[in-house]
Amino acid sequence: MLKLHGFPLSNYYNLTRAMLIEKEIDFEEVNDPPSQEDAYLAKSPMGKVPCIETEQGFCSETLAIAAYLEAIKPENSLLPADPFQRAKTIELIRHIELDVELIARRCLPAALFGATASEEVKKSTDKALIKGMKAVKRLMVCKPYAMGGEFTLADLYVFYSFGLAGVITQKMFDRDLLADNPEIATLMTTLAKRPSIAQVEASKQK
Repeated sequence: MLKLHGFPLSNYYNLTRAMLIEKEIDFEEVNDPPSQEDAYLAKSPMGKVPCIETEQGFCSETLAIAAYLEAIKPENSLLPADPFQRAKTIELIRHIELDVELIARRCLPAALFGATASEEVKKSTDKALIKGMKAVKRLMVCKPYAMGGEFTLADLYVFYSFGLAGVITQKMFDRDLLADNPEIATLMTTLAKRPSIAQVEASKQK
């Protein structure tokens, strides 16, 4: 059985759990926090979570894990069959990751762990977040899902990446990340009711 290594404090761990539930793939969870120890680096080269353990070995990085899961079980696909629409879905995912979440993460230690961030870092982060959200908005359809009528992997990234980025934005800049994007806010509400996401979120409360 496939094993998912990580822990529920990671938004990418929870995203991957939801993905496995959507794909209806049986898996075992292994509580395995990020580490720079050699034993963990052999599983995940940067020591990050999550990673999966398969009969062939370990694989890290959520998008790579998604590609693997799509290959071993094409059913319940989370990526469009049409090549162009599949590419556009991955394009949106990368912009969400690179231009919103990773930008917000510059202030993660200050927002959630009591560290400090310089005024320069805060100013540049806030400015880059606004720019990144504009880029994402140009790609999102939200009718009703991120890429249109079908639920895709992009929706999982919307929920779990914007969820974290939104917390950081509120704490650091006292503003709602989605204030100027009501259609995305509505999508977040819709996604929270998705059985896979609801199951993952409920398990975090235990």
